[in-house]
Amino acid sequence: MGRGGYVAPAEHDNHSQGPVKVIRVWTAQLGSKTKLRRLLDWATFYLVAMGRAVMLPRQDVIVAMTTPPYIAWAGVLQKLLHPSTRLVLWNMDCYPDAAELAGVIKKNGIVSRLMRRMNRALFSRLDHLICLDVAMRDLLVPQYGPRQRELPVSVVPNWERLAAFPAAGPSRGPWEKAGELGLSGKFVVLYMGNTGVGHPFDAVIAGAKRLRDRGVVFLIVGGGKRWQWLHEAKAKEQVENLVLHDYVPEEQRRAVLAAADCALITLESRMAGVMSPSKLHGNLAAGLPVIYLGPEKSNVDEAIRRFDCGISLRDGDVEGMVGFIEGLMGDQERLKNYRKAARQAFETAYCDERTLPRFCAILDSLTPARTGEPAGTEAP
Repeated sequence: MGRGGYVAPAEHDNHSQGPVKVIRVWTAQLGSKTKLRRLLDWATFYLVAMGRAVMLPRQDVIVAMTTPPYIAWAGVLQKLLHPSTRLVLWNMDCYPDAAELAGVIKKNGIVSRLMRRMNRALFSRLDHLICLDVAMRDLLVPQYGPRQRELPVSVVPNWERLAAFPAAGPSRGPWEKAGELGLSGKFVVLYMGNTGVGHPFDAVIAGAKRLRDRGVVFLIVGGGKRWQWLHEAKAKEQVENLVLHDYVPEEQRRAVLAAADCALITLESRMAGVMSPSKLHGNLAAGLPVIYLGPEKSNVDEAIRRFDCGISLRDGDVEGMVGFIEGLMGDQERLKNYRKAARQAFETAYCDERTLPRFCAILDSLTPARTGEPAGTEAP
């Protein structure tokens, strides 16, 4: 683990808690204000992590993630020295696809082709692949799955802690900004999170215009690449019922969710398998019906189809979105049933008490001392 900026300085030292020992390797800690600083941080982390992987004694199982890209090769080094070590890739990001779509590298260019070769070489050494949704699995396995054997793959979504979202209990109180932002007495459609390049909002602007005289407010809480575009679109289209608010502190998140009647998630079609919106889990935990505008087979589409906790629409379907919102506004019993289904989805499939045992089962299946058998392919 590196010494990044996501934890307090007091937590940067190596420490143990119960049976868990955390070892943080040195990095330059230059920050991410410029691409050069970020690259230097990554470079130092790569070098030290690779060296640490070589020095470690034999590990039963190594779980590698995808940030920074290709750090899983540190696990490959350990596996080369200790062939009985099992290597799991917990895939969160897809490279070079994400870099191509962001315009950082040329699609199918030299760098892109080199990265795909690295992927094929890496995947040939994996013992298990964990994806966030079916679309990610379908993107990765056909491209990089080893030809000489079947790579065991599990689809395990991300999650929120069940303890952080109790179904009943004392409330943290109403969101203090609700009245100031004109949310009182309105039907609030909430989008909370990153408004990055993979999240389109043209249909949202059109839907807000259609519903601006119906007591509906589209509340977007967050920031990102499209934030300025949203401000400009709001002014140009005169969509006063589109309310934009910067990110809120973590302790206010539940209060914001409690101020909403339903949730909104968008995803560009080309991002299928590349991005897996994590905002889904908090929305479900809060019991919010989900309006999804995006491609099929994403984690959001899967949740809605499995639990009937909202509506899954393709990007640009303004009519479908407007009709669903009007239906919820006109039928409180229907809204109540959707809210119940959303919470049930969270408790059944998207909280830590459901997902973590699945991880444990994967790790147990890879530990010869416990089973002596290789892991099998798990259906999503």
